[in-house]
Amino acid sequence: MNEKQMISLAAKAADDKRAEDIVALNMNGVSLIADYFLICHGNSEKQVQAIAKEIKDQALEQGMDIKRLEGYDQARWVLVDLGSVIVHIFHKDERHYYNLEKLWGDAPHLSLEEILA
Repeated sequence: MNEKQMISLAAKAADDKRAEDIVALNMNGVSLIADYFLICHGNSEKQVQAIAKEIKDQALEQGMDIKRLEGYDQARWVLVDLGSVIVHIFHKDERHYYNLEKLWGDAPHLSLEEILA
Protein backbone atom coordinates (compact mmCIF):
# COMPACT_ATOMS: atom_id res chain seq x y z
CA MET A 1 0.00 0.00 0.00
CA ASN A 2 1.46 3.38 -0.95
CA GLU A 3 1.53 6.43 1.30
CA LYS A 4 -1.44 8.18 -0.31
CA GLN A 5 -3.54 5.05 0.19
CA MET A 6 -2.39 4.87 3.82
CA ILE A 7 -3.38 8.49 4.41
CA SER A 8 -6.71 7.89 2.72
CA LEU A 9 -7.40 4.81 4.85
CA ALA A 10 -6.48 6.59 8.09
CA ALA A 11 -8.42 9.76 7.20
CA LYS A 12 -11.57 7.80 6.31
CA ALA A 13 -11.30 5.71 9.48
CA ALA A 14 -10.90 8.87 11.59
CA ASP A 15 -13.79 10.54 9.79
CA ASP A 16 -15.99 7.47 10.40
CA LYS A 17 -15.52 8.06 14.14
CA ARG A 18 -16.27 11.77 13.74
CA ALA A 19 -12.72 13.04 14.23
CA GLU A 20 -12.52 16.78 13.84
CA ASP A 21 -10.22 19.05 11.85
CA ILE A 22 -8.40 16.27 9.98
CA VAL A 23 -5.17 17.60 8.46
CA ALA A 24 -2.50 15.83 6.41
CA LEU A 25 1.03 17.22 6.21
CA ASN A 26 3.68 16.22 3.69
CA MET A 27 6.79 15.84 5.86
CA ASN A 28 9.19 14.97 2.99
CA GLY A 29 12.24 17.18 3.37
CA VAL A 30 10.90 18.63 6.62
CA SER A 31 11.32 15.75 9.04
CA LEU A 32 13.14 12.43 9.16
CA ILE A 33 10.46 10.94 11.42
CA ALA A 34 7.95 10.15 8.65
CA ASP A 35 6.93 11.12 5.14
CA TYR A 36 3.42 12.17 6.19
CA PHE A 37 1.57 13.19 9.35
CA LEU A 38 -2.18 12.90 9.71
CA ILE A 39 -3.48 15.02 12.59
CA CYS A 40 -6.99 15.08 14.05
CA HIS A 41 -8.79 15.36 17.37
CA GLY A 42 -11.70 14.02 19.36
CA ASN A 43 -13.78 15.74 22.00
CA SER A 44 -13.43 13.12 24.73
CA GLU A 45 -11.06 10.36 25.81
CA LYS A 46 -13.54 7.73 24.60
CA GLN A 47 -13.75 9.33 21.16
CA VAL A 48 -9.95 9.59 20.90
CA GLN A 49 -9.70 5.87 21.72
CA ALA A 50 -12.46 5.02 19.23
CA ILE A 51 -10.64 6.93 16.46
CA ALA A 52 -7.33 5.20 17.25
CA LYS A 53 -8.96 1.77 17.40
CA GLU A 54 -10.74 2.29 14.07
CA ILE A 55 -7.52 3.36 12.34
CA LYS A 56 -5.67 0.39 13.83
CA ASP A 57 -8.44 -2.07 12.87
CA GLN A 58 -8.71 -0.74 9.30
CA ALA A 59 -4.93 -0.84 8.86
CA LEU A 60 -4.68 -4.41 10.13
CA GLU A 61 -7.61 -5.44 7.93
CA GLN A 62 -5.65 -4.16 4.92
CA GLY A 63 -2.56 -6.12 6.00
CA MET A 64 -0.63 -3.07 7.14
CA ASP A 65 1.89 -3.34 9.95
CA ILE A 66 1.33 -1.12 12.99
CA LYS A 67 4.84 -0.15 14.09
CA ARG A 68 3.73 1.51 17.32
CA LEU A 69 0.60 2.61 19.15
CA GLU A 70 1.30 4.99 22.03
CA GLY A 71 -0.86 6.95 24.44
CA TYR A 72 -4.00 4.86 24.00
CA ASP A 73 -4.74 4.38 27.71
CA GLN A 74 -4.47 8.08 28.59
CA ALA A 75 -6.22 9.12 25.34
CA ARG A 76 -4.84 12.65 25.39
CA TRP A 77 -2.43 12.21 22.45
CA VAL A 78 -2.45 8.87 20.67
CA LEU A 79 0.21 8.14 18.09
CA VAL A 80 -0.37 5.43 15.50
CA ASP A 81 2.84 4.66 13.60
CA LEU A 82 2.13 3.13 10.19
CA GLY A 83 5.73 3.48 9.05
CA SER A 84 5.98 6.32 6.56
CA VAL A 85 2.68 7.75 7.84
CA ILE A 86 2.22 8.75 11.47
CA VAL A 87 -1.25 9.53 12.77
CA HIS A 88 -1.60 11.93 15.71
CA ILE A 89 -4.98 11.78 17.45
CA PHE A 90 -5.38 14.44 20.10
CA HIS A 91 -7.94 15.27 22.73
CA LYS A 92 -9.18 18.71 21.64
CA ASP A 93 -7.51 20.45 24.61
CA GLU A 94 -4.13 18.87 23.88
CA ARG A 95 -4.29 19.66 20.18
CA HIS A 96 -4.43 23.38 20.79
CA TYR A 97 -1.62 23.14 23.33
CA TYR A 98 0.83 21.22 21.11
CA ASN A 99 -0.27 22.83 17.83
CA LEU A 100 1.71 20.51 15.54
CA GLU A 101 0.46 22.30 12.45
CA LYS A 102 2.27 25.45 13.58
CA LEU A 103 5.32 23.54 14.82
CA TRP A 104 5.69 21.93 11.38
CA GLY A 105 4.52 25.08 9.57
CA ASP A 106 6.87 24.59 6.60
CA ALA A 107 5.22 21.25 5.74
CA PRO A 108 2.78 21.49 2.82
CA HIS A 109 -0.81 20.49 3.54
CA LEU A 110 -2.44 17.73 1.50
CA SER A 111 -6.02 18.24 0.45
CA LEU A 112 -8.35 15.66 1.98
CA GLU A 113 -11.55 17.09 0.45
CA GLU A 114 -11.83 14.42 -2.24
CA ILE A 115 -10.99 11.63 0.19
CA LEU A 116 -13.55 12.69 2.78
CA ALA A 117 -16.30 13.81 0.36
